[in-house]
Amino acid sequence: MQDQIVPVVAAVLAVVALVLGVALARGRSRTAQELAASRAETTALQAQLDELARRVSRPEPRHAADAEFLITDLGRSETEDEPAATPQVGGALFADLVLRETVVKAASFAHGVRRALDPESRNRIRFEMKREVRRARKQRRADTRQARREWEARRRATIGEEDDAA
Repeated sequence: MQDQIVPVVAAVLAVVALVLGVALARGRSRTAQELAASRAETTALQAQLDELARRVSRPEPRHAADAEFLITDLGRSETEDEPAATPQVGGALFADLVLRETVVKAASFAHGVRRALDPESRNRIRFEMKREVRRARKQRRADTRQARREWEARRRATIGEEDDAA
């Protein structure tokens, strides 16, 4: 029986080695297929990226009919149609614009201050403040009464427990 153990173990090891070799070969072929598929996908994506880069670097020409609905000039170079004209504001016009804006702001501020200091507004504010002070005072009194009731109830409960314990 001991003479048969060595060939049996060798045969089992050979079968295991054969199975591992087949599994390794299948794994390598599957890896090679996936690598080829990923390379093909990478080249397709690279072609798409090149196409997008080409479109961005050279914008498509716009027609006159599209220009009236154009919201921004993004992607349009100045040399494509006509150079963008920037309005020039003279010194006198600039000073006039700044002065008008300052006068409008000052007038609106003065109107707001005048309206806030109006006797009717001050009386309304005074009335609301008195009403709020009365309400707060009333609430404080109610809170104090409630706290005193709770304190008295706890005191009676502790005194009652001491009498029961004695």
